Amino acid sequence: MIYGLTYLGVMHTLISLVAVGAALASFVRDQRIDPASALGKVYVWTTVLTCVTGFGIYQHGGFGKPHMLGIITLLVLGLAWLADRGRFGRRSVQISTISYSLTFFFHLVPAVTETSTRLPLGAPWLPNAEAPALQAITGVMFLLLLVGVTLQLRRLKAQPQA
Repeated sequence: MIYGLTYLGVMHTLISLVAVGAALASFVRDQRIDPASALGKVYVWTTVLTCVTGFGIYQHGGFGKPHMLGIITLLVLGLAWLADRGRFGRRSVQISTISYSLTFFFHLVPAVTETSTRLPLGAPWLPNAEAPALQAITGVMFLLLLVGVTLQLRRLKAQPQA
């Protein structure tokens, strides 16, 4: 074990860091996660790998909230994939944009939870995943998601239609 993580946990964490990095770079460059770009493709595939590797991690017992979040993330990625193929007509780009942003939020929730309940080693910032401070942080991240999605949708609306 490394820092309280199994080898699968370490691989899972490294893959998820690549996904988060690709998303952040994509947000800066394209103002959204564009699945047609190289960064977007890296994000999508590393997000899928993050979910798949997460299914093998049972640090907190059996099947739980993190596994459910992985399933929801894959379902939202499926929705984005359908949207990328125009299955929702004029709203496809908006649905794709919202879906990818939501999956990014889904990366942040366990990232903040695991970081704040594990670090620093031996004296973590928060006692557990149910800590009120963590719930407040998650709420703030959700508000930031809403602001970000609103800005993305405004930008899309302002673009000339193809």
